Amino acid sequence: MAQGSANLNIMIQAARKAARRLVRDFGEVEQLQVSVKGPGDFVSAADRRAERTLREALMEARPNYGWCGEESEEVKGADPTRRWIVDPLDGTTNFLHGIPHWAISIGLEHKGKVVAGVIYDPIKDEMFVAEQGAGAWLNDRRLRVSARREMSAMVFATGIPFGAKATLGSMFKDLTHLMPRSAGLRRMGAASLDLAYVAAGRYDGFWERELSPWDIAAGIILVQEAGGFVGGIGTGEGGGNPLETGSVVAANPQIHEKLTEIVSAH
Repeated sequence: MAQGSANLNIMIQAARKAARRLVRDFGEVEQLQVSVKGPGDFVSAADRRAERTLREALMEARPNYGWCGEESEEVKGADPTRRWIVDPLDGTTNFLHGIPHWAISIGLEHKGKVVAGVIYDPIKDEMFVAEQGAGAWLNDRRLRVSARREMSAMVFATGIPFGAKATLGSMFKDLTHLMPRSAGLRRMGAASLDLAYVAAGRYDGFWERELSPWDIAAGIILVQEAGGFVGGIGTGEGGGNPLETGSVVAANPQIHEKLTEIVSAH
């Protein structure tokens, strides 16, 4: 991409640094699949290690910024208007099972709005980056959301709740309405990459409930800077701010309103 800001370069370098150890750990996890104990404890340690690496790199470069990460307590910065929103390992279950689909996600928020984002998939060496007003990029290629208009030709992504999550019933209703109308649905297990794939035009839309800010912060600006729309699920004020509600709909402009309407009905 064109020369990014100092903050974006800091984010890219931090992601690459954390990725190097995670890739080594992922190789170890694949071997641990055959052990009786299993890789669970190992993966949680890898997750925490990656967050420490990211936190040290980002907070050393910008010590006044706040911090919101999956594996540690939130920190209020001396500059209350800016904070890092970080998921050191999005797609932990994939990682745990040796499935090569996971990513590092770093968002920078300013006055309640995400202004820069980095999502790095180190296994595929795909670095998705975006900055307010500077577009969205995959490595050196400019990204645009898909231009498809007919839902019958569209592929959507989502995350199906696991365990005892309260929104499973709503998801079944979503699937019942969307599966017959679309070309296909995907559930890949990493919300950050689902959003990055919408920005890249690989998916036409994505929706999910019960997410955390670090799952979606970087992805939101990627979709927006690639020409897509991002909003919440539900009625009134566009369903609210996804960073606060945890529910998000991201799609190309042709289908965003209709997709939001379908999933908000449940």
